Amino acid sequence: MIRSLLLFAVVIVSFMVKAEAETLTILHTNDLHARIEPVNQYNNICTDEGNTGSVCFGGYARLAAAVQTEREKSGHSILVDGGDQFQGSLMFTHYQGQALVGMMNRVRYDGMTVGNHEFDLGPQALRRFIQQAEFPVLLSNVDISEEPLLNDILKPSAVIEKNGYRYGLIGLAPVNTVELSSPGPNTTFTDPVRAISREISNLTSQGIDRVILLSHSGYDVDQHIAASVDGIDVIVGGHTNTFLSNQDDEQSEGPYPTWVKSPNGTAVAIVQAYAYGKYLGRLDVTFDDRGRIISAMGNPILLDGRITQNQKIRNKIAELAKPLNELRNQVISKAVNPIDGIRTNCQIRECKIGNLVADAMLAQMKSQGYDIAITNAGGLRSSIDQGEITMGEVLAVYPFQNRLSSFELTGADILASLESGVSLVEKESGRFPQVSGLRFRYSRMADNDSAKVYDVEVDQGNQ
Repeated sequence: MIRSLLLFAVVIVSFMVKAEAETLTILHTNDLHARIEPVNQYNNICTDEGNTGSVCFGGYARLAAAVQTEREKSGHSILVDGGDQFQGSLMFTHYQGQALVGMMNRVRYDGMTVGNHEFDLGPQALRRFIQQAEFPVLLSNVDISEEPLLNDILKPSAVIEKNGYRYGLIGLAPVNTVELSSPGPNTTFTDPVRAISREISNLTSQGIDRVILLSHSGYDVDQHIAASVDGIDVIVGGHTNTFLSNQDDEQSEGPYPTWVKSPNGTAVAIVQAYAYGKYLGRLDVTFDDRGRIISAMGNPILLDGRITQNQKIRNKIAELAKPLNELRNQVISKAVNPIDGIRTNCQIRECKIGNLVADAMLAQMKSQGYDIAITNAGGLRSSIDQGEITMGEVLAVYPFQNRLSSFELTGADILASLESGVSLVEKESGRFPQVSGLRFRYSRMADNDSAKVYDVEVDQGNQ
């Protein structure tokens, strides 16, 4: 199964000429997961009717309009992405990243970090994406010297010039990327803290002293990194779909920005803008003439029906959708009630969409004598609304094109599998087992990273 991983990028900002205090507007997205079209409350594709009201959000046509408005307001801005543009919709399954890079070019991104899902289709698909990107796509804590598809194109850092200022960008990824995605056998990941420190040193030697870390590492890890490395000013986060806000329009998991002190006592501002393109983050950061933060303030902007979509991009999206509509509009069933697939539910406990998927797996194999089915919660990506169920909704729930595999296992094997699944549950790692044909209990150990499974029962009918 494909997992979310720890990935970051760093944007380092420096004046070409030392000047008075300067305010930079950082516009940011993360974890769009190929939601090129607007989504509803369940993160599935919206209907045309819903797009005119308050029940649909995001989509690249609406994002483009919002970015343009905020650029005009600020005068001095950058637009960056915290990774995981790849994977999660039929658009991605069909176009394999090519539609995404076209949209990002149209909106004029200034840079992005490679997220874990950018490796889902291996080095070849990532290479095609980078070749077509009109902005830097970066990764520094990786040894790709033996990977011919990436070693000439995936760079550790870049310096761009804009509005009379220089911006350095650095990309970071976690050491366990190989376990969580498909980067190929010739790619080795190294320590992120060392990589961040090395690239900060390299860019500082060029006179660049303002640092923004684009982190696909998750909110908790972002705070750890901020407290461990000197030289970072802002962390633009991703990976955990964390909503940070100073407003009450949706439950916030922390203030925007969240402040953490670095080892030398400098304050680091951390932001993240949920996921699926529902929000555009906007952070206004003022630096003094020595590159130190004077202030940082802002909030995520809700991209709902009040924002008029960019018509040219909307027309392009409609063109891309034409070959897909027949498949995804096919009605295959009906839901009497909504089927919960909320990520924060399914990754820590039994959930309705997990039960449905596991039951469907077992139903497919039951006639061949199989007794149980297990799927990891990290592979479940959406809820299903009440009413007609379309093929498009099913593909949004389970987008990874994984194949159903069958095994003969001992009781000890099953126990080990379940205990692995419920370990790290507090970190929402995606391991949590959604099951059919069995039930079990578990308790977390004192370290919260491991668990003990007990009372495992297999349903064998009347036996």
